[in-house]
Amino acid sequence: MDDAASEISRLRAALAASEARAASAEADLAQVRAVVTTSEAMIRHLKLEIAKMRREQYGQSSERRARLIDQMELQLEELEADATEDEIAAERVAAKITNVSAFERRRPARKPFPAHLPRERLIIEAPSTCTCCGSDRIVKMGEDVTETLEAIPRQWKVIQTVREKFTCRDCEKISQSPAPFHATPRGWAGPNLLATILFEKFGQHQPLNRQAERYAREGVDLSLSTLADQVGACATALQPIHDLIRAHVLAAVRLHGDDTTVPLLARGATRQARLWTYVRDDRPFAGGAPPAALFHFSPDREKTHPNRHLVGWHGTLQADAYGGYNDLYRADRGPAPVKSALCWSHARRKFFELAVNGGVKTGHGAEQKSATVAPA
Repeated sequence: MDDAASEISRLRAALAASEARAASAEADLAQVRAVVTTSEAMIRHLKLEIAKMRREQYGQSSERRARLIDQMELQLEELEADATEDEIAAERVAAKITNVSAFERRRPARKPFPAHLPRERLIIEAPSTCTCCGSDRIVKMGEDVTETLEAIPRQWKVIQTVREKFTCRDCEKISQSPAPFHATPRGWAGPNLLATILFEKFGQHQPLNRQAERYAREGVDLSLSTLADQVGACATALQPIHDLIRAHVLAAVRLHGDDTTVPLLARGATRQARLWTYVRDDRPFAGGAPPAALFHFSPDREKTHPNRHLVGWHGTLQADAYGGYNDLYRADRGPAPVKSALCWSHARRKFFELAVNGGVKTGHGAEQKSATVAPA
């Protein structure tokens, strides 16, 4: 029995050591990833500065150089956002490991909020007794002020959250209300401003450099890097919500799938990218689950994208006859093949094209045999 107990203790110690090494390796990997993305963002930033200086030196006549600068700014905002996401991930992993210091990315010094913006003081209720000993003999000794930049339609303001400090005359300890909650780390931007930035970027297709220019005209100087930093932080904060939506959509036994074209600004031109949509809507089948949609972006229409989006899912997929879905319907697909439910609207459209165009299929220029179809 003693030998068995000794062996179990040894195995437990070995397992604990292995888990510690794995956790340390994960922290190191997160640190390296944060350093790499930060370095890439810094390189892009320096290249952008060089391009701007060259444009100033050689004049404003080159439209090609102006478009190149716009493209570099777009690339920079994506790298800055990715760098912030990786930094937050590294901080979370490092917090679990005592022997790994958190990675901190060097950021350009943020300018103070403009003095002409109105200030709104929100004073948190002060404690009535000492938080240490419970005595009511406390007096104010100062205050901490946290300034959060907030956006109101057609109006800017800075919200000052005041946390008064009190010291106890009995135990000489300091009492103060806890710091306010912020949606993003170092929360200098209020939730309404964050929502505005995200909506303008993803809903209105306004790049961050355009937003920065508009904010500057309104008297608030926010650099592209500063805005991109908040986009990356918001992406990390909203990831759990996206994961819940994805899990809810992929829990359905029936999905509607489709893709649509979206313009993607590329070097010197605009490319055609794709936005993939998977919709769960059981209302026509008297289902009680709420409807939801899951979106994915891809720079092309390769068949690998729907295979990756629906990996592990099986059920009935209603979609068009795009060949990229064919691998989902294969009998040897794991965990099970997807059942195809083709779209009647797409099929009916071809019959109308045959009837109207006398046997010529429009769209791809392919010749079709003549057919007589009476329009419904």
